Amino acid sequence: MPVTRPRVRLCLLAAPLALAGGLAPVEALELTMPAPVVALESRAEPMASLVLPTGPFAEGQLPGRRVEGALDQRAWTLEARGQSTAALTAPLRADLEAQGYKVIYDCETRACGGFDFRFAIDVMPEPAMHVDLGDFRYLTAEKGAEVVTLLVSRSPSYGFVQMTRIATDALPPPEGLPELPGPVAPVAPVAPVNPSADPPPQPPADLAGQLQALGGAALDDLVFASGSAALEDGDYASLLALADWLATDPARRIALVGHTDASGGLAANVQLSKKRAEAVRQVLLTRHDVAPGQVIAEGVGPLAPRATNLTEEGRTRNRRVEAIVTSTQ
Repeated sequence: MPVTRPRVRLCLLAAPLALAGGLAPVEALELTMPAPVVALESRAEPMASLVLPTGPFAEGQLPGRRVEGALDQRAWTLEARGQSTAALTAPLRADLEAQGYKVIYDCETRACGGFDFRFAIDVMPEPAMHVDLGDFRYLTAEKGAEVVTLLVSRSPSYGFVQMTRIATDALPPPEGLPELPGPVAPVAPVAPVNPSADPPPQPPADLAGQLQALGGAALDDLVFASGSAALEDGDYASLLALADWLATDPARRIALVGHTDASGGLAANVQLSKKRAEAVRQVLLTRHDVAPGQVIAEGVGPLAPRATNLTEEGRTRNRRVEAIVTSTQ
């Protein structure tokens, strides 16, 4: 017996003023969610301005086109354990194309520009929208004066879909797409609720399995004091496992991504998180003989929390470094 997927009917008005002027509402958009919906967050603005990527983030810049109009943005959490981002995206893309939308740009994780791309686009904050920096897909589609973007990612237990729909004035794009510096100013992350309810982190012994299956793993046994970039002294099983995984195949490449809690300013925390990642990189290079070309260090500060920053326990969980697979060839 075929499985019936839930249909979600969306209707966005061009702007509140459109009704006052007697204009017809924008045509409804129907999307078929590829799995049961367990949570939904949304926001709407009568007039908003967004930058639509027209290519990957590269050399410190994101090529894009600015659009303005009435905004409808929604983020769904789906009960989709085991489903890939490709499987989650395919039916949504098919729905858009069936309703006359033309896909004008799409990309997947590394082809998008990785975490630089994710932090240069508009994303609803956690816990509404979770983005795995090693596994996400993005697309932009147009239909007349309407633009729709989809951002799809996942966690071990759930899928996450963000739809951004904007009714524009159909202005022509400027001559020569502007090079827009990134990242754009992010929305402050919110907690305390974590709808993904992921299983607790796996022990370091399973780190290789996480890298192979999920494309990334948190190095949860590392210890950083609040406000410090230095690793506390100790032998860390996760670093030994990571070094062994890298040594098995010299073609493997990872990005160490540092995270902080939300204490202090954004810029300082981003800098601190990168210093933490670099500290871990240096330990891999000096103590575990990892080749320098296999590891880079980056930092995103408090922008991707996995727990509330309202408790000390949550802040401790958020102070971490993750290993993200960037290449295996």
